This record gives sequence, structure tokens and C-alpha cells, in this order.
Amino acid sequence: MPSRSLKISPDQYQQVKQAFERSAFPSQTALATELGLARGTVANFLNGKPVDRLNFQEISEKLRLDWQEIAAQVEPLPPSPSPFLTGSPILEPRFFFGRERELKRIFGLLNRHPLQNAAIVGKRRSGKTSLLRYLQKISMTPTGQLRPGQKSDWLPSPETYRWVFVDLQDPRRQTRERLLGYILECLKLEVPDPCDLEHFMDSVSDNLRYPTVILLDEIGVALERCPELDDEFWESLRSLGSNYARGKLAFVLATKEFPMDLARSTGHSSSFFNIFAYTAHLGSLTSSEARELIASSPLPFAENDIEWILDQSQCWPLLVQMLCRDRLFSLENGETGDDWREEALEQIRHFAI
Repeated sequence: MPSRSLKISPDQYQQVKQAFERSAFPSQTALATELGLARGTVANFLNGKPVDRLNFQEISEKLRLDWQEIAAQVEPLPPSPSPFLTGSPILEPRFFFGRERELKRIFGLLNRHPLQNAAIVGKRRSGKTSLLRYLQKISMTPTGQLRPGQKSDWLPSPETYRWVFVDLQDPRRQTRERLLGYILECLKLEVPDPCDLEHFMDSVSDNLRYPTVILLDEIGVALERCPELDDEFWESLRSLGSNYARGKLAFVLATKEFPMDLARSTGHSSSFFNIFAYTAHLGSLTSSEARELIASSPLPFAENDIEWILDQSQCWPLLVQMLCRDRLFSLENGETGDDWREEALEQIRHFAI
């Protein structure tokens, strides 16, 4: 069992002390001798100080306590964050690297009146969702939670902005009523009954006071699978943003292809999909961006490993993340040589661009 300190509440320690007082052990020394532990370890535990998990288990069992029940009442320590993410979007801004050009252009559309719309286009696993989340969070993330020198002053008054992230793969966002209600809840506006397009338009146009950005992720899913999100629905959103929100509403969507092309290929003709005057095409990172990502490893990589990662990944963000993950794992486990590379290449084989 791994060593790990536990934080036990005062009430739980009181139960342990009472169990010790009822036990057959005349002293802490006797209990320590029985367990083969230092007396100080037992004394610390009985006096409310953290001890290692194995000692906690041994002491509890000798005192006829259910150590698992006690441990289950303690809030577990959060695991340390992984520096390289390969299976999920990046949610913490300090782990997001690159896309400086795209960020400058998109924030340039959002920091002036009227707010303007943008589309983020890229292949699967190009980082579209991560970029949406970064747009949402970076301006209000405290400096202490960012990398040294990481830019966050993208907006003049970031505290006034309202952000709504919509994952259109979520079945709760695939009907009109639930999607519109969710948007209103995020904006802290009253949800009407019924929550239909007409009442939604009234609610937003009458009550929108702050610059608002609605981030639409996986919009292709909505167009392909959600019959309620039809042309009437999208045309209403276009009308709201263009004519009734007084320049305070913008949409940023993420998709695998240009919005109008996607709309046509799925049988839609709504003019909503031609309001995106700027399109950010996500491809590979620049060499300097990829190097910055690699340099974030908690254990430094040798220069020949860095060059190998850049060459094999072609600076594609997912592949850089995967190769860095495998190199870090090998270093943490004391592996020497280049054997890790063969395993790393096998891992990225199905994701090659």
C-alpha cells in the first residue's frame, strides 16, 4: 500500500482516542510496540497529526476500528495535474500552448463594439474544443494560476463579459427547449414557460446588459442529428445577434469544415452560417509553440529527444502531447536509452495526420 498522509477530522480523532482508551493497551508505547512502530508515530496519530496511510490502517485495525469507513469520510487529495493531455480537452489555461495568431484575431473581434462572430475550423483532435475553453477562461484566470509571462489581458474589461459554452454532443443540448433554457440559465436570465424561440428572443433582447459570447462546440452534430435545431432555429439566432442584441452578442463556433459548406452538406440553408467573417484554421503548431509545450515537462528532455518529437509529430498538437507523455513516463521510471521511442510511435500510429 502506498505511503500517503491523511487528514482526519477532530471528531474522527476523538473516536480513535476513545477506542484507544477502551483498548487493552496500557499506553501509547505498548500500542507502538505491538505494531512495530515508533512511539512518535502513534502519538502523532492519536494527537490529530497526519500519518502515513499504512500506519493509519494498522493503528485503526488494532483499535478495532473500520479504517476504510473512517478514510471514506475524508475528502481525498486531488491528484496532481497531468502536464500532457491526450484524451480530453485542455481546461486549465496554464496547460494551453500556442494559437497566438488565432487568439489575437478572435479577441480582436470581441473587444470592440459591436462584437463580431468567428468560426474555428480544424480536423478532429486539432484542439478546437480546447481553444473554445481557453477563450472562455483565460481573461479571468488569476495570474498565479498561469505560466510566467502568459498573456491574459486580451479584453479591456473582462469581468463584464458573459460566456456560454455549449457542447452540442450533449443530448441535453439537442432540443430547442433545453438548449434555450440552458443558455438563459448561464446568462442568469429568467427561463420562460414555455421556453420556445419567441419567448427566448424576448428574454435576451429585453435583458441582455453585458457583452456575451456563445461558444458552440461540435456544431456538425447539431446539423446532422438534431431535427429541432432546424433552419428556423438558426435564423432566429442570427436575427437576435444581428438586430436585437445591440451589438452585445457574438457566436464562436467550432467545426470540421467551413460553416456554409457544412450547412449545405447537411441540407441546411440558414443564413446564420454566413455571418462568420473570420475563420481560424487550426493546423500544426509553429516550431516555437511546440518547443514551448515540450519545455513545460516537469523533467527536462534532452535536445535529441526534443528534435525527435518535433520531427515525428510535425508539430501536430495531439502528437506532441502523446510523445511528450511517453517520454516523461520513461524518465519518471528511470528508463535509459531510446526504447521508449518504439512504444511512442506505436501509440501515435492511429492518430498520424
